[in-house]
Amino acid sequence: MGKPKGIRTARKLKIHRQSQRWCDKAYKKAHLAIRKCVRVQLIKNGKKITAFVPNDGCLNFVEENDEVLVSGFGRSGHAVGDIPGVRFKIVEVANTSFSALFKGKKERPRS
Repeated sequence: MGKPKGIRTARKLKIHRQSQRWCDKAYKKAHLAIRKCVRVQLIKNGKKITAFVPNDGCLNFVEENDEVLVSGFGRSGHAVGDIPGVRFKIVEVANTSFSALFKGKKERPRS
């Protein structure tokens, strides 16, 4: 299945190009907010990934060499929104959930 050809395919080609253009990083305009991300090395295969840190100020709970739990972030295998290449988010750090730390229900355990 190639692309449609012929004399009456202009609308189809135009609409298809509009939808596919979102894959181009230069076409996506970044939002002005500064997204907080961290580099994480996976235990199971040693790969290094970039993970998003949710909520305002939660980056302060993550320290170097901490063990974090990472989950998928939105569309499977795809980046979310205006953060190119970030496909994972951090759920908990040092066996304490981010939501509990953010709401103040738990304190970060001492090492």
